[in-house]
Amino acid sequence: MNRESFAAGERLVSPAYVRQGCEARRSHEHLIRLLLEKGKCPENGWDESTLELFLHELAIMDSNNFLGNCGVGEREGRVASALVARRHYRFIHGIGRSGDISAVQPKAAGSSLLNKITNSLVLDIIKLAGVHTVANCFVVPMATGMSLTLCFLTLRHKRPKAKYIIWPRIDQKSCFKSMITAGFEPVVIENVLEGDELRTDLKTVEAKVQELGPDYILCIHSTTSCFAPRVPDRLEELAVICANYGIPHIVNNAYGVQSSKCMHLIQQGARVGRIDAFVQSLDKNFMVPVGGAIIAGFNDSFIQEISKMYPGRASASPSLDVLITLLSLGSNGYKKLLKERKEMFSYLSNQIKKLSEAYNERLLHTPHNPISLAMTLKTLDEHHDEAVTQLGSMLFTRQVSGARVVPLGSVQTVSGYTFRGFMSHTNNYPCAYLNAASAIGMKMQDVDLFIKRLDKCLKAVRKEQSKESDDNYDKTEDVDIEEMALKPDNVLLDTYQDASS
Repeated sequence: MNRESFAAGERLVSPAYVRQGCEARRSHEHLIRLLLEKGKCPENGWDESTLELFLHELAIMDSNNFLGNCGVGEREGRVASALVARRHYRFIHGIGRSGDISAVQPKAAGSSLLNKITNSLVLDIIKLAGVHTVANCFVVPMATGMSLTLCFLTLRHKRPKAKYIIWPRIDQKSCFKSMITAGFEPVVIENVLEGDELRTDLKTVEAKVQELGPDYILCIHSTTSCFAPRVPDRLEELAVICANYGIPHIVNNAYGVQSSKCMHLIQQGARVGRIDAFVQSLDKNFMVPVGGAIIAGFNDSFIQEISKMYPGRASASPSLDVLITLLSLGSNGYKKLLKERKEMFSYLSNQIKKLSEAYNERLLHTPHNPISLAMTLKTLDEHHDEAVTQLGSMLFTRQVSGARVVPLGSVQTVSGYTFRGFMSHTNNYPCAYLNAASAIGMKMQDVDLFIKRLDKCLKAVRKEQSKESDDNYDKTEDVDIEEMALKPDNVLLDTYQDASS
């Protein structure tokens, strides 16, 4: 309702009451105006009525919601199901145009405004999270792997001779397949073991750059967030290598926005060397449905080049989801979630440490990994090859999701490349282990329930091992008695001693 509508309403209802309602509406409109003027995430989150008012105001700016619209084209925002239309708040046209995902659509001013505001808010949050000098970013309706592929395809036009991507190993399929899908040959750099941690082998990286030649290398593809005992790559040193040899640097920052340490590494890498773009997931960092990512960087023109590489229009759903989430939380709400995540990491670490010691195991010392933890499973692996994987199955059937049990010697082939010790980020890690992570949104009750169920599962696996050990002892004893006449006394004694031990 505008001023004229309120004035007309005063003829039907007491003017004092109408003016009060008008003032209430202005308070909503004031929040919306500040958002449009500043382009930053509000400090305090909005209530649902303000959010819905804002989304409705944007939606009626799209041509498919015009009262007198007459569409005679092949794509006019027609939707067969009213439920689908409501699910999308009647934003039907998507974002971007055929030549640029960030371009404005003439027939969808509201959706275009939504896209611009979302990108502006996300940029603000990235700065708040620690990457203060980021120049530009945009939300893309693809998960992290395909978003990395888009970055590599953009670099292809800048480096026509390049056919290799140098990649410090991380055992995660999508980031590996992103390079294959883009048509490049990954050069896998094995990590080095330092204490319990798996860290970047900088000497081998630089040696490979010299061996292959900088012109033939598309980029170095590094990683921040990862499963322990691997830790974030040495981004500062890799950035310096990239700057020295004139090689682009793309960072997989999948769930690193929630970690001040990961964001600090990116900021420092850009300060001392070269980082061209860093990619992060929407669902892992902002608690929205899977399907979106943020591509960000320190060179505005290069980020624009990536957005123009995206073919065709795109779904607005990921942008809409993260816009609603950030406006609901506000910057203070998001900072609170980041603070709580750090606290939960410390709590989870302490609880796993206590439990591991009770079972003669230990929490691996991985101080450079700010999100993921690992607990050894040596006593399980020593007694039974299948006990480790059995523990993982037991946790899963007891509704523990996210925990990863990593056995020794697993072999996996991904897009024609064979990885030994797959999931452990190295060919021969010293022991089997279990992963758990403290990610954004985790609560204390999640940790307590996980520890309780893990304790029960470890007891059950140990009990099963003890039973099998007793069965094996009985079988050995029977065989020894039957074969007593065939064995010298000293051999028989040794056999019994082995069985007893």
